[in-house]
Amino acid sequence: MQPGGEAQEKNPGLMDVIARAREGDSEAWAEIYREHAPAIFRFCRRAMPSREDAEDATSEVFIKVRGKLEQYDASRPFHAWLYRVAANHCWDMLRRRRVRQDLETGDVESMPLEHPDPGQLEQLLAEKSREEVRKALDVLPDRTRMALTLRYFSDMSYDEIAETLGVRRAFVGVLLLRARHQLRKVLEEGAKGLKSSAAGSKA
Repeated sequence: MQPGGEAQEKNPGLMDVIARAREGDSEAWAEIYREHAPAIFRFCRRAMPSREDAEDATSEVFIKVRGKLEQYDASRPFHAWLYRVAANHCWDMLRRRRVRQDLETGDVESMPLEHPDPGQLEQLLAEKSREEVRKALDVLPDRTRMALTLRYFSDMSYDEIAETLGVRRAFVGVLLLRARHQLRKVLEEGAKGLKSSAAGSKA
């Protein structure tokens, strides 16, 4: 899995476009949206449980971004700042809706500690289509899916993930460990295998 940041900005005129957008230039804002909305939608689609949620989140993220342009720190890559806004918004949406918050500490402790073989997981991902990987992410518990999305599709640090999810930094490594295990499990066995496993652990 590659980070969703898709490398550093290579457009030397980006800062000029941002400056014009800050001054109310609608064409400059439209350029920012056209350039970055597809990647932010892909991020939201991985983080949220449905396409409709992802579409809503993307629209709301860009409404926030437009209002926060003055807060953007030019010393940081623009895409990284966008992903941070999107990550915080998606996680807030999930919490507000009180959707299932699986993989709290108790659930984590019930799962195997063995680290999935990275090579095996990478091979499995290579064998699956993008659609299959997306569907696998869809059935993961919200916190699991969000942790994977933050780490692998927006390239966030452990500190940033901890801040976004509201957990201790020391817990992030364990969270990602179990998340990789669950992703491998659902890719190998499908959603049915993951759900039956979760049901068994709660019995």
